Amino acid sequence: MAFSNTEVLCMLLFLLAAASSRFTAQTRCIFQGEEDSDGFYEEGDVVLGGLFPLHANQISASQSYKKRPQAPSYKFFSVTALQWMQTMSFAVWEINQRQDLLPFLKLGYHIRDSCDDIPASLRSSLILVNGQPEQNTNYSCAGLRRHVSPVLIGDAGSGVTMSLLRTLGSFQIPMVSYFASCNCLSNRKEFPTFMRTIPNDSFLIKAIAKLMRNFNWTWVGVIGADSDYARFAVQIFLEESARIGVCAAYVHFYPQSVSKDSVIKLINTIKRSSAKVILSFSGEPDLHTILREWKHQNVSRVQWIASEAWSTGSSLWNDFHDLLIGTLGFGIRRAEIPGLKSFLTRLKSSDALGSALLAEFWEETFDCKLNGSLNTHVHSNKNTTLSRKPCTGLENLEEVHSVYTDVSQLRVSYNVYKAVYLIAHALHNMKTCVKGNGPFANGECADPEHFLPWQLYHYMKQTRFTILGEEVSFNENGDPVASYDLVNWQQGRDGSLQLVKVGFYDASLGRDEDLFINESAIQFQGGQQATLSTCSKSCQPGSRKATRKGQPVCCYDCIPCAEGEISNEIDSIDCSRCSVETWPNQGRNECIPKIIEFLSYHESMGFVLCVVSAVGACATTVVSGVLVAHRKTPVVRGNNMELSFLLLLFLGICFLIGLTFIGEPTDWFCMIRYTAFGISFALCISCILAKTVVVLMAFRATLPGRNVMRLFGPTQQRASVLLCTSVQVVICLVWLTTKPPYAAHNTKYQTAKIILECAVGSEVGFWSVLGYIGLLACLCFIMALLARKLPDNFNEAKFITFSMLIFFAVWITFIPVYASTSGKYTVAVHIFAILASAFGLLICIFAPKCYIVLLKPEKNTRRQMMMMKK
Repeated sequence: MAFSNTEVLCMLLFLLAAASSRFTAQTRCIFQGEEDSDGFYEEGDVVLGGLFPLHANQISASQSYKKRPQAPSYKFFSVTALQWMQTMSFAVWEINQRQDLLPFLKLGYHIRDSCDDIPASLRSSLILVNGQPEQNTNYSCAGLRRHVSPVLIGDAGSGVTMSLLRTLGSFQIPMVSYFASCNCLSNRKEFPTFMRTIPNDSFLIKAIAKLMRNFNWTWVGVIGADSDYARFAVQIFLEESARIGVCAAYVHFYPQSVSKDSVIKLINTIKRSSAKVILSFSGEPDLHTILREWKHQNVSRVQWIASEAWSTGSSLWNDFHDLLIGTLGFGIRRAEIPGLKSFLTRLKSSDALGSALLAEFWEETFDCKLNGSLNTHVHSNKNTTLSRKPCTGLENLEEVHSVYTDVSQLRVSYNVYKAVYLIAHALHNMKTCVKGNGPFANGECADPEHFLPWQLYHYMKQTRFTILGEEVSFNENGDPVASYDLVNWQQGRDGSLQLVKVGFYDASLGRDEDLFINESAIQFQGGQQATLSTCSKSCQPGSRKATRKGQPVCCYDCIPCAEGEISNEIDSIDCSRCSVETWPNQGRNECIPKIIEFLSYHESMGFVLCVVSAVGACATTVVSGVLVAHRKTPVVRGNNMELSFLLLLFLGICFLIGLTFIGEPTDWFCMIRYTAFGISFALCISCILAKTVVVLMAFRATLPGRNVMRLFGPTQQRASVLLCTSVQVVICLVWLTTKPPYAAHNTKYQTAKIILECAVGSEVGFWSVLGYIGLLACLCFIMALLARKLPDNFNEAKFITFSMLIFFAVWITFIPVYASTSGKYTVAVHIFAILASAFGLLICIFAPKCYIVLLKPEKNTRRQMMMMKK
């Protein structure tokens, strides 16, 4: 809360006036300010100062500035804070009873109410570090030193603590907070003498963010008071949540002085949002006001996430248990302090008569009025003390249920307990320090009876000790190791609040193991199922998230994965592409092996082509058998019998070559396939070319004076066949040694299938083989065309001409069809072209011979041949 310049000036004047008492012991000092008894004091060799927010939410009052303002009134009296005060008193009493810790010193304490208010806290802190006289009379300034506290335990609020540190920091007075968790307080440059027994807020925020991510609460509302603590906490939360994919639907800060208008504005913000989870960085007094209006407007229930400021507080339960059932929050580590229960309950009405704070507690607890009470506080939410009945003096704290006497949830009280022991161990280390090995210049040690505050701080920051089984140590920023209990607000059978531990967070366990949640033990708001709080529904496997333009990353659309991609996780950011051998299933959430496709013997098309190839080979064999059986007849002998048998042999091979195109391709199989195809057809066409040349030579040999047949006899004919074929062999060898054919997995045409095919390797090599076969066919066609009308007893030239026409028709058609098909159909086209051209050659050249030999034997005589010649 901001305070006026007048108040600041008064505080500084008060500080200077108090500091001036150090000049001389004979100086007479007058205390500037009103005396009050709102505190506890115990004499000791070292007096520890304590600040606790016993009162909260000051009631504003108009000031006339014509007379001294009256003492402020507050809305709330914190019984919990009184327990913290008494825990400090108990820890000091316990240490004074021990012989192993500070046996040479008696600890005292001076505990005051900070009122959770910056001006009140500053006033109380200045009294603690400067001392206050017992009576409003002149006294020796030196006497004040008996009341001075060289170290302060407090305060609870981070904002108040920062204000105190900025004021007292110049004097190097150490402070140990038990509840100020703001990350900003770890700044050593700004707050060099600060330590705390509560973990740094940054660890709490990480735990909360992980909790939300665990339950997929990615769309949450964030509220808090307009204070340094809340603003720093929200800033860290927004950074951490963005890293793990949690978004804030809204961030709303309300004034520290909560008004009805500010609460209504907050409620309207919550009602407009679709977030069903709210993270609150608020205090219990603020939440009282907020939840009262919440209940008045009958706002639908939400899942509350509590900061450590109220995660274990019980003051809200009686009035708002129906709204807070299922609340989750990280609480400070709980402990059991032996002997504290009896220490708290030993208070009697006679003790309350001597203390305004205890009198107020006694009257609030038993709803009675003490005779001679020092209590002057009036709470807005309670009846005035004038209407209460007198106390009987028989009241007993053990007979009532009170937050003050409840030691089942000692969390902040345990931090107070540790803070006292931290200072005690530091003083003990100071006393046991050996001169020459001390931490100061020349190995000097500080004197525990006459030391400066900064010297004590030096020992405090190096102190390590064990308390109630816990090892306590601090890092370079004065922060302890972060450890929290995850607590769940559940309703007991009697309707009371049960803070059930359902997990924990321990920063020392590592990033992946620091948070444990027992989900089966959690009772959520509305049942056993966690509330759904997301901006967009989760994207199922098979789709990915696409962020909406201008909106947080938690607001997105779900887009199906593209072809060839999958996502197998919920809320996947990207889809992953399947490997070359796999393909997405129908749901696009799994890659399945692609169908491998090749022309197989087991499918109908492969089986038919295989049968046709076998039929062609058998037909060639039959024709060969017929010609062999009639090899001495004029028709067989008159048409170059040797070349005819070679042609039949190579045609049979061509038919069988078609079988090499069926089945699963391999690298060696592919090389054999194309090489055998090229060479076998080159042999066939070479034989036909030689036969055609023989026909022309034979005609030339019948002319007078010509004897050319001697130049193209059987030997030359065989040599011409080998010579023409050798060119093809050379082409194939060059092809195989440069870029040979190979078995390839083709996914270009059908992405859902792997087409297993023979890639030609070198396109130049493949088309060179086909081109050379075409060249031989062209030569053969030209020769046959020239010889088709030559007179002869049985001229083959015209049949060769027809066979070449069929050959050209097949292979010219093959080129565009081959280029436009894919997969096994390309192979089938290739086989069809081989079989069609082979059948064309077989039928056109040898069918007429077989017809005469088998069906017209009367024409297969020498006499008939001579008659045809004539």
